[in-house]
Amino acid sequence: MSAELSRAVLERLRAVEWYGDWDVASAHTRSRALLMREYLRRAALWAQAYEAEEEWPFFDVTEYVDPAFRLDPDLEADLEEFVSHKVPTPSTASTCRGAVRWAALKAERSEAGFPELPDPYEPLLLMYQRGGGYSIEEFIDLYGVMIPYGNFESNVSTEPFLSLARSTLDALDQDAEGRITYYAKISEGYPRSNPRGIVRRRLVGRDGRIYDEAFTRNLRWEPTQYLRLYELGHNDVDHVEISEREAAAFIESATRRLTDAR
Repeated sequence: MSAELSRAVLERLRAVEWYGDWDVASAHTRSRALLMREYLRRAALWAQAYEAEEEWPFFDVTEYVDPAFRLDPDLEADLEEFVSHKVPTPSTASTCRGAVRWAALKAERSEAGFPELPDPYEPLLLMYQRGGGYSIEEFIDLYGVMIPYGNFESNVSTEPFLSLARSTLDALDQDAEGRITYYAKISEGYPRSNPRGIVRRRLVGRDGRIYDEAFTRNLRWEPTQYLRLYELGHNDVDHVEISEREAAAFIESATRRLTDAR
């Protein structure tokens, strides 16, 4: 079982376009940025748990959880061949080794004795699958968007991003051009944590062209007049600004509910 699970991770990594499909990366900038930030958060939590703060953010968790652990020799040979020929940077290679080794260790130990922390590598694996790797400069370059490292303390305490379903990530990326602000529609019985619905406003271009869209029962963003009507005093339903992570949680919940109902 250990070899099967870790080889499945290796196959996911082999399927990645490591040297850049710019169109794919550019189409997924929102989700890739969120996934990288969630990886940074999870890596910080694991580094904190095993006193590996100096190795954060791109490191092999298994080296600290179980320093004596070894992969199956055949799998290790395949992993090293893949890393040496396909993976573009040492940092990325370290996380690829880490993801495969973590899958093997987790399967072998059935998570017994691990701290109650989220899987360290799943957000990064999903990010790789949505447009390739990254490079490290002053910022983390995700080939379409750059994000700051932050510091260790800020990443340990950052807001979690737990909505990792592909449908949710695709919805966040849909027509995601411009500066985006999300709002939850609230009223009695529909608090911020469980709103009536969500809308977003996108400001696009230097002239700040406005596009208002609601996430609809069609499970996609579609034009809405809600915000304009509200500004004109013609709408009784109130709203509150929410984070992108809160919007993702609503999308995931709504998608699950509406899919089950069909």
